[in-house]
Amino acid sequence: MAKKRDYYEVLGVEVTADESQIKVSYRRLALQFHPDRNAGDEAASVKFKEATEAYEVLADKEKRSLYDRGGHAAVDGSRGGGGGGYAQTVDLGDLLGGLFGGLFDGGGGGGRRKAGPQPGRDVQIVLDIELVEAARGVKKTVTIQREDHCEKCNGTGAKPGTKPTNCKRCGGQGVVIQQQMFMRVQTACRACNGQGVIVTDPCTQCRGNCRVVGKRTIEVEIPPGVDTGDRIRYQGQGDAGDAGAPRGDLEFAVRVREHKFFERDGTNLVCQWPVTFAQAALGGPIEIRTLVGEKVKYELPRGVQSHDVIKLAGHGMPGRRGSRKGDLMVQILVDTPQRLSPEQEKLFRELAELEKSDVGPLPKKSIFSKLKDLFVPEETPTKPENEPK
Repeated sequence: MAKKRDYYEVLGVEVTADESQIKVSYRRLALQFHPDRNAGDEAASVKFKEATEAYEVLADKEKRSLYDRGGHAAVDGSRGGGGGGYAQTVDLGDLLGGLFGGLFDGGGGGGRRKAGPQPGRDVQIVLDIELVEAARGVKKTVTIQREDHCEKCNGTGAKPGTKPTNCKRCGGQGVVIQQQMFMRVQTACRACNGQGVIVTDPCTQCRGNCRVVGKRTIEVEIPPGVDTGDRIRYQGQGDAGDAGAPRGDLEFAVRVREHKFFERDGTNLVCQWPVTFAQAALGGPIEIRTLVGEKVKYELPRGVQSHDVIKLAGHGMPGRRGSRKGDLMVQILVDTPQRLSPEQEKLFRELAELEKSDVGPLPKKSIFSKLKDLFVPEETPTKPENEPK
C-alpha cells in the first residue's frame, strides 16, 4: 500500500492557508480531474479521490486540527468514507456553480453576509515560544479576551421582559430576493442586517449587541516540531455568535523566538562548536550538547579543519505529522588561545621550530614588571659567619 501524501501537498497550499485558499485550490483540482471530464482515465480518478479526501479533512476545522497534530493516523477512520476513500460524490455542476459565488438562485455567496443568526468571529492570538519549547512541545496557560453572550438579556440584545420583533422588510427571513430578467438575486436584508429580527428596546448592559467582552484562561497544548507561522485551532472557543448561532474559533499563530546558539533550518539545527588545536590535530572524543540538553559523544577525526561540518543524525527538530526527526549540523571552530602559560608557550615554540615556521619573539616585560625589578632588588646570598675570609 502506497504511503499517503501530505494533504497540504496534495492541494498545493501552505500549512497556513485559510479556508478560502483551500476551497479554491480544491475546486481547481476537482474540475481538472473529475471523472465526468476524464472518462476511463484511472490516474485522473485516483487524483480526484486524493484531492477530495484532502479537502474533506482540511476544510473541516476540527479534523484539520487533529491532522496538524497527529498526521494521517489522527484522522483515518473519522471521515465518512471510512479510512481510505472519500465520503461523498462531488457533482460537476456543483463545482461549476460554486465558481460564480452563489449569485444565481439565491446562493448568497461571493462574500455577502448570509441571512439568519450570525456565527461568532474567530479570535486570533500570536503565541511566542522558545526554540527549545518548539522542540519538546509545551503547554501554555493563556488568558484571552473574547465576546460572550450577555447574561442580562440571555444574548437576545433586548431588554429583559421584551423580545426582538420580526423584520417587516424581509418578513423575518433575513434575505430579500429580486427578480432581474431571468435571474433571481438573493441578498441579505439591510434593514435587519440579515438577522430577521429587530431589537426595538435594547438591553442596557450590552446595548443591543447581545454580547459583552469577557476573559477566559485556556491551556494551549503545543506539539513538538512547530514552527513560526503554524496555527493551533480550538473549535467553538472564539467570540459568541448571535442567539442560536455557534461560537467562532480560537486560533493561536505560533511564533518561535530565535536562539542565541542554535539556528533552525527546517527540521535541521545548526550550531558552531569550538575545539582546541590539540583536538583538531590529534582527533579524539568530544562531547556536544544538543538543544534539549542531551550530551552526545563524537569521535573527532585527526586533522579536522576549522569550519568543517559534522552531522549528528536525529538530533534536530522533531518532524511533524509523523515525519522523521531532523539532524544537528555542527560547524567545527578551532579555538586559538589568547593567553598562554609559560609551558604552553615553550611547547608551541618547539612545534614552530619543528615546522620551521616564523613566529613572533618572546613578549617583552611589561612596565609593571620593570618597576617591580627596579624597586625590589634581587636578594644576594649571605655568607656564613664562620666562612673563612
